[in-house]
Amino acid sequence: MRRVNHLITLVFTFIIFTEQGAGQENYPRTTSGRPDFNGHYDISTLTPFERPASFGNRQALNEEEVEELREREMGIRARDAESSDPDREAPEEGGNIGSYNDFWFDRGNDGFVIDGEYRTSILTYPEDGRMPSRTAEGQRKADAAPKFAWPERDGAWWLETGDQPYDGPENQTLAVRCIYHQPATIPITPRVYNNLKTIVQTDEYLMLYIEWMHWARIIRIDDDHQTETLATFDGDSIGRWEGDTLVVETTNFMDQPHQPAQRRVVERFSPDPDGGLIYGFSVEDADYSDSYSGEMVWPKSDQIPYEYACHEGNYAMSATLMGARVREAEHRAANGSED
Repeated sequence: MRRVNHLITLVFTFIIFTEQGAGQENYPRTTSGRPDFNGHYDISTLTPFERPASFGNRQALNEEEVEELREREMGIRARDAESSDPDREAPEEGGNIGSYNDFWFDRGNDGFVIDGEYRTSILTYPEDGRMPSRTAEGQRKADAAPKFAWPERDGAWWLETGDQPYDGPENQTLAVRCIYHQPATIPITPRVYNNLKTIVQTDEYLMLYIEWMHWARIIRIDDDHQTETLATFDGDSIGRWEGDTLVVETTNFMDQPHQPAQRRVVERFSPDPDGGLIYGFSVEDADYSDSYSGEMVWPKSDQIPYEYACHEGNYAMSATLMGARVREAEHRAANGSED
């Protein structure tokens, strides 16, 4: 009887182990036995970063809601992709002229499913799937930070308000200057286009190439964090393996208006049984009243990223600054000032 019970225990153990590992047993692995994440990923998705308030704490959509979402988004895309009327009127003065059409955007063709659930948002914490509020100091910093786009008003209004939006390139955000785009880089979240990521993996390093701003994150595996004096825009990333999940902890961020130095990001890269990987993140940020977390699927892609030639061949920055100098000259002439 003892031998029979032992045999039954072995059989059940085998069944449980097989069920747990069935989705990953065929996942590609490196020569050292780790999950092989090498390749290209397209993280475009219809799933929003923040959950629509109408869903409350609901993490998943039902089948009917999924179909409604798909039909609505595809209808909007088809309408926005229509050719513009060449005989249309000029846009309202001071209004948003928008873009050419939807051709330039890539928001994906569907949402993603994790654990059999079609998610309502990428954010999973706080429970309502929405960003926590800023602290008083965080709000003060946000209000004082350079703007991605300043409101359009007549004249050199900044000479009257004391703002400095156009003194030089340094007054523009890093994204406008085509240097660095934090939301696409860490934690990694989908944008309206340029959503391809490339992973190059060895036993000691994992390189994450971010298509937006052609930024390469170098993650050292089983290493120690560098000193805080060597802070960078994307911080210092150290990885460690927990089973088949690569856990990456990043600290030592350079203090920026939209990204404080007091910031800690933990990311998790796990094999997806359907191919690709599941990416999770948790962020502790001194500018927010609470931490926030999320997860999403990264499907494999046969597409390759191209250079993000942000200012290649255009004159946006120089034209902006020259236009500001013209307005300032007009303002001084109208007010009889030579300053």
